[in-house]
Amino acid sequence: MLRFLLKRVLLAISVLFAVSVVSFLLFFALPADPVTGMCPKNCNAERLERVRTELGLNEPKVQQYADYMKGIFVGRDLGSAQGGECTAPCLGYSYVNSEAVTDTFARVLPVTLSIVLPAAVLWLAIGVGLGMVSALRRGSLLDRISIGLTLTFASLQLYFVGAVLLLVFVYTLKILPTPRYTSLFENPVEWARGLVLAWVTLALLFSAIYARLSRAQMLETLSEDYVRTARAKGMPKRQVYGKHALRAAITPIVTIAGLDVGAALGGTVITETTFGIQGLGRTAVEAVRQGDLPTIMATVLIAALFVVVANMVVDLLYAFIDPRVRLG
Repeated sequence: MLRFLLKRVLLAISVLFAVSVVSFLLFFALPADPVTGMCPKNCNAERLERVRTELGLNEPKVQQYADYMKGIFVGRDLGSAQGGECTAPCLGYSYVNSEAVTDTFARVLPVTLSIVLPAAVLWLAIGVGLGMVSALRRGSLLDRISIGLTLTFASLQLYFVGAVLLLVFVYTLKILPTPRYTSLFENPVEWARGLVLAWVTLALLFSAIYARLSRAQMLETLSEDYVRTARAKGMPKRQVYGKHALRAAITPIVTIAGLDVGAALGGTVITETTFGIQGLGRTAVEAVRQGDLPTIMATVLIAALFVVVANMVVDLLYAFIDPRVRLG
């Protein structure tokens, strides 16, 4: 198991290193000069050159990349033009917001985590539960209703469902406040009230996909010879379905869940825009629009980190679900 985990960690590190190199080349080695975005229109050539020197943009690209990576692990001095000392993990200095990118992410990352993680719990519980029950009662009224609902919600778009929920629960019935973020540690009740519409919207759309997937996987597993043999031997249904069928059917669901959660943590742009919540997704979009290269690169790295970590978790769950994976 230790060898399996070590291999996955080394693979994750190599992927993150490759992403950091590519993103640095894309955003910092391009001909575009980020200094022009920091200076007013009346900046003369002498001042532009001075700012460029303070930012270290006259250094060789290899040195700039080494300094950037050093800042992530041990911090670095960004100079007076970039706010001075930046403690680890230092992700650079925003040319637009005039603050360390780490400070920006410390403000918006909890918002995205608060949206995605509770929503993921909801869509997995609803989707997998509904799919499994539908498979066990194939052809029943419950199964037909489930198929109809999942087809309906799978065909809808997030911004449409979110707008409808806002219209009904916020502006018409007025039983929920306008979506906003309140720290969980400051007021748990307001935290939930402010984000519940975002959770429900994501859960409705994603659970439809997981319900269909889990139903199909469960039906396929129930038709396997070893399941029919276990039932023929008189094994209790709870043990047949829970220990044998569910364990085999859950494997592809774990894969999709890891990818979905990792990608969603990388930036729920549409969700945050629909509900007017400032999280990682909206911050990334604004950085692209304003040409804020340090924030863009840091967003790419954070999104890659979430996807890599999510895949590592999936690999570990695979090893737990199917011990044969550890031997591969």
